[in-house]
Amino acid sequence: MYIPPLSNVIQAMPRAMVTGYTPLENTRFILNSTGVAGLFGGEEAVASIALVHVFEGRKWFGWYNSPGSYIMGIRFSRLARSAVPSLSRDKREHVQTDLTSLFEYHGQKGPKFRAVHSGTTFQETSHLAALFMKECTELHAIPIEGRETQPVSVTITNLHHVPHHEECPTLHRRRAPFYASVPILVSMGTCVACGWYHDWFSFIVILLGIIVSGISCLVIGSGTFRFTHPEPAPGSPPGDGILGCEDGVVLLKGQEGAVNAVTRGRFSLLFKCTDARRSVKLIRMCSIILVIQAIAQLILVPQSSLFGQFMFVVSVAVSWLYNLWLWSIDKEKVQRDLLMKVLDKPHLTKYILGTRTSMMTFVLLALDLDNPEEVINFLLPANTRAWQIWKAAIIKRLRNHEKLKFDTSDWDDSSLSNQERQMLETLFRDAQHAYEGFQLHREQILPCSKMP
Repeated sequence: MYIPPLSNVIQAMPRAMVTGYTPLENTRFILNSTGVAGLFGGEEAVASIALVHVFEGRKWFGWYNSPGSYIMGIRFSRLARSAVPSLSRDKREHVQTDLTSLFEYHGQKGPKFRAVHSGTTFQETSHLAALFMKECTELHAIPIEGRETQPVSVTITNLHHVPHHEECPTLHRRRAPFYASVPILVSMGTCVACGWYHDWFSFIVILLGIIVSGISCLVIGSGTFRFTHPEPAPGSPPGDGILGCEDGVVLLKGQEGAVNAVTRGRFSLLFKCTDARRSVKLIRMCSIILVIQAIAQLILVPQSSLFGQFMFVVSVAVSWLYNLWLWSIDKEKVQRDLLMKVLDKPHLTKYILGTRTSMMTFVLLALDLDNPEEVINFLLPANTRAWQIWKAAIIKRLRNHEKLKFDTSDWDDSSLSNQERQMLETLFRDAQHAYEGFQLHREQILPCSKMP
């Protein structure tokens, strides 16, 4: 009996499910999974582009064969669609893009804010306010003694610096350019090796990846990472206010312009050019060539030799590791560092109190207001008989700059039930504990305090 060679059996197995004639069945053209590098590593590649403006000189170090070109092309297309013309103070035409479409630099809303002097209330603040709150949550807290039910933090912020209306902050990281040289050298080395051995398919694909990635970095890097905030009207009162949530509040103390930088500031990407539409066209061009790169990899890499495919995989793998390192950097922390740099590193002091009643008293003492009634009603909308007595006693002492010391005469009211008197006594004890804690740290919180 004739037994066919094993090689013929193995070759026939992949076509066992195909019974009829198919087009191109005699061609040597093949496709395999090696060329789909453009579909993977996109998030890491976007992270490397997102830090172009943050790390000084980063835009010059994008010349390597980066994976994820298809996903990057889609993100670039979104960035181009978000672009809108704008005019700067020098009347020059600019293009402003929405960073949420590519970098996700400002998408989260900040907490509620109340200005204590003007009475202005913002139900939502900017993303920078949310970043500032996150910065405060990581501070070490000084405990204030007293009753404990649900601890609440109070962070005192002295904003001594008023940022300019427009600033372009950057961070200097020495390691970023050094690490970028590794994928650049590997990509160029693998490209030269493919050319040396006349594997032109892999040579073209790797070279195309180097050129496309480098051009994309330069185009995005030509924009300016910008911080902006609205300027206050002349003669505006101090911008002191309460930025808060359920777990804690932040007291922003400073000029209106400094407080605006936190509550209404934003990050954006600005392109300056003689023709505002030129920058948008360049971004769209990058989007197109990135997608073309992904298609070229899908078609050309499988046609190369095993050596060429290995060189391509090496270049992509090393580039992916570099992008992964950039992706591992905490981007929220980077944004917070940029914000603190814009604010010139304000002094932050955090305290933790055991109850919301003591927290409210502590906040009123720290604000040092002559008329605290509006603020106390903002912090405590409750208007029962017991709370009215408590608020009236606190307001009276704060207005007269008296000590917050209480005795039975403050809660011994015949119109109240025993339960209400007991609750009122507890509330006054909380206020007194907050006052005593404030006195211990008064020089740090309020150097020129009028309280005795």
